[in-house]
Amino acid sequence: MSSLTRRLPLGTTHPTVADRIRQSGVIAAAVVALCSAAYGSGLAGGRPIPQVAGGALGPDATLLAPAVPAFAIWSVIYLGLAGYAIWQALPSQATRHRQRAAGYWVLASLLLNAAWILAVQAGLLALSVPVIALLLAVLLVAFVRLRHEPGESTADSVLLDGTVGLYLGWVMVATAADAAAWLQAAGFTGFGVAPELWAMAVIVLLAAVACALAVWDRGRLAPALATAWGLVWIAVSRVEGALPSAVVAVTALAAAVLIVMVAGAARVARGGRIRRG
Repeated sequence: MSSLTRRLPLGTTHPTVADRIRQSGVIAAAVVALCSAAYGSGLAGGRPIPQVAGGALGPDATLLAPAVPAFAIWSVIYLGLAGYAIWQALPSQATRHRQRAAGYWVLASLLLNAAWILAVQAGLLALSVPVIALLLAVLLVAFVRLRHEPGESTADSVLLDGTVGLYLGWVMVATAADAAAWLQAAGFTGFGVAPELWAMAVIVLLAAVACALAVWDRGRLAPALATAWGLVWIAVSRVEGALPSAVVAVTALAAAVLIVMVAGAARVARGGRIRRG
């Protein structure tokens, strides 16, 4: 009976101090993240990210830099995070086990997101890399926790699974791009290996991780689509930008297609298992 009580989704216990801190903290962190995003976009005193650090994060700075339109995905992610922050603050959500499992991790991701923007605005690429790596790790933990705590509503699917999935998938690509920018700025020469080979190897690694994630998560589309989105815009940048590379463009485009196909196949296989069950 006690186990069942712990697993019921709504209103099974009175909210604790930790619940109230979590709900308030997520709201505060969302405000911080949204304000930093406005600053980092150039709307509130900062400079657009492609222009900071001497252009190190610009679309033609490295072979792993996506074209500028790729960053439009942040509008969707921030909208989802804002919606999540409001939704999780509702009284009905305070004691849900799912909110308790993932809420503090989403809160941490919002603060790390803001920290990354401030780091790159200050030109501190060497600091931005561990910050975004930690952000990626935090999002992976949140994703795993949500996987082990299945949702039961449309709000769960959109505001938690969908938002965290898009966030995770995009940050995977952003981490690779940020690390490449830092290495380039630091004068890394690739140990004599051609830059195209390094870029292709990183893209293959990204594809392998994204495909493994899709299979493990039984075909949730949000992370796969976000990663594929980033890879497609890397391909576009390598075709249309000032740093062209046909082999990197083809590799990125092929990786994007593969990720979506694997996620779709995993989703179909999941549906077949459910029907047979």
